[in-house]
Amino acid sequence: MNRDGRTFGIPASRRLTWDLLSFHRSVPLCPHERLMNLAAVSQARDECPVRISWPALFLKAFSKVALDFPEYRQIWYRWPWAHIYQHPGSIATLTVSREIDGVPWLFWGQVPQPDQVALDEIQFCIRHFQTSDATKTFGEWLQFANLPTFLRRLIWWWNLNAGKKSRAKRVGTFFLSTLAGKGVEIPLPPSVHSACLSYGPLDEQHNCRVVLAYDHRLLDGSRVADSLIALEHVLNTSIAAELQSLQSSKLLNAA
Repeated sequence: MNRDGRTFGIPASRRLTWDLLSFHRSVPLCPHERLMNLAAVSQARDECPVRISWPALFLKAFSKVALDFPEYRQIWYRWPWAHIYQHPGSIATLTVSREIDGVPWLFWGQVPQPDQVALDEIQFCIRHFQTSDATKTFGEWLQFANLPTFLRRLIWWWNLNAGKKSRAKRVGTFFLSTLAGKGVEIPLPPSVHSACLSYGPLDEQHNCRVVLAYDHRLLDGSRVADSLIALEHVLNTSIAAELQSLQSSKLLNAA
């Protein structure tokens, strides 16, 4: 057994996360959490013949909430002066863990305006992120990871601080990261977004702990609490209803 250590460069697979953490420090995210009872949507999901994942449900539900809470579509800019830009719609960004040649990578997939997209279409996008050829689906990220650090950081900075309309297309307006499928909660996922959403596993009573980290420069805790209440309501009403409609359409097609 060799007891000597070794020094080596940062693997390409860790550079994207390294970049994210570097810029994450400039966003004053404050996490709030709510214990939600999601019995209605959980039952509708279990009865739906089309398998829809929880990330798809949360992406659409939060995008609906952001229609009434425009702060989650806003970005605080410090350059060249302090100002706020509000995007007309939401673009969801989802963390995607993939393995390439036995090496784990973390990528980000985007779903434009989930509030206007059917749940089964959102699920199709998520499944594509998870099962397609990662070297093709995330080819641009792979190429980006191989750029020199100073050039990557310059591109990150430009996308986050200079381009307004283009920023949403490149990094999204809100962020979802979860490990609920592995029974783990994430108290504060690192993000460069004004809103970062996470949730843990459901217990036997269909309770789920949901965390929303927000840019405190844009809104305060009371407003965030209201949006979490709204998110629980949307999940148990309109999202549950859409799951039931998927069930009905499936039965009609089979008849």
